[in-house]
Amino acid sequence: MGRMVEFASNGSTARGYLAEAAGGRGPGVIVIQEWWGLVDHIKQVADRFAAEGFTALAPDVYHGKSASGPDEAGRLMMALDIQRSASDLAGAVQFLLAQPSVTSSRVAAIGFCMGGQLALAAACKNPEIGAVADFYGIHPNVELDLAGLRAPVLGIFAERDAFVTPEAARKLEKDLVAAGKQTDFQIFPGVDHAFFNDSRPDVYDARAAQQAWGKTLAFFRAHV
Repeated sequence: MGRMVEFASNGSTARGYLAEAAGGRGPGVIVIQEWWGLVDHIKQVADRFAAEGFTALAPDVYHGKSASGPDEAGRLMMALDIQRSASDLAGAVQFLLAQPSVTSSRVAAIGFCMGGQLALAAACKNPEIGAVADFYGIHPNVELDLAGLRAPVLGIFAERDAFVTPEAARKLEKDLVAAGKQTDFQIFPGVDHAFFNDSRPDVYDARAAQQAWGKTLAFFRAHV
């Protein structure tokens, strides 16, 4: 459904996967990858948004690299140039807003695992992001400047997550509330980290994934 595109990023260029709204025009959403890279699963998530009437852009923050195993994925995540990825995401927002198929004045942002933390960080720096969905987000080197956050935050977490524990999710929610931010957090019972990823049968949970997807669509439609 989509295609690879290039966009400006801090004096250089970056690439991403663009899937335009099935009806021709719709709100914009940035889809941010897990630690695996811009793999087929993330492109399929962008396609799913397009089928629901959004125009989705999934930027490639690894710039062509991807991982097939957790050790390699961990190395790529820890080697991520945080400043460059912030520039890439800012460029992705501007590129998406300039698309004729985007009807919204602001865009939503969704990220999974590493991407969840990147989505929150991007929203803290880019007021053009009008809503954020953080799916079990983690990156130890990405700090959040919550003073700059204007977007409401949907938090999707997993009870059995050993990477982003329920306690860590509740602390993030508490910090957001203390900073005066609008939040909607849910910790899904009985599921593990990455339960939304249907390319991983070891952790995928169809029921929880469907519920999280419906919640995300409703949240984005209400805010962008």
